[in-house]
Amino acid sequence: MRVMVIVKATEVSEAEDNPFDAEGATEMFEAMGKFNDELIQAGIMLAGDGLKPSKFGKRIHFDGAKRLVTDGPFAETKELVAGFWIWQVRSMDEAVEWARRCPNPMPGPSDLEIRPLWEAEDSSPEIAAEVNAQREKMARQS
Repeated sequence: MRVMVIVKATEVSEAEDNPFDAEGATEMFEAMGKFNDELIQAGIMLAGDGLKPSKFGKRIHFDGAKRLVTDGPFAETKELVAGFWIWQVRSMDEAVEWARRCPNPMPGPSDLEIRPLWEAEDSSPEIAAEVNAQREKMARQS
C-alpha cells in the first residue's frame, strides 16, 4: 500500500523564508537526512520533499464554473502542509512504525499525518484498468 506522510506546518515553519534559518535547523536536517537514507535503504520511500511557506503559494477556490485565486499566506497553520513523503508499505501499522522513528521534523512541537492513497484496486475492475492505463501512459511520457 502507498501512503502519504504529511508534515504539518507550524508557526515557525511558516515564519521563515528559508528553513535553514530556524533555530536548530542544521541538526534537524542532518537527522532527517539520515532517516531518509534509512527509508530509501528499506525500499519504503518513493518520493518526498519540503514545501515553501504558504506566503509563496496560491489557492484556487472553485464554485461551479467560477475560479478565485487567493495569494498566500494562509491563516490557519494547523491546516497547512510543510512537506511530505510517499511511502510504499505493507500496512498502515508499518507506516506508523516508520513514522514513530522519524526525527522531529520541526523545531518544537509538530505533527505528521499518514493517509493511504487510493489505489486502482480499490475500484471496480473496469476503473482499475483505466487508472492503470493512465499511469502507464504517464510513466512512458516522463
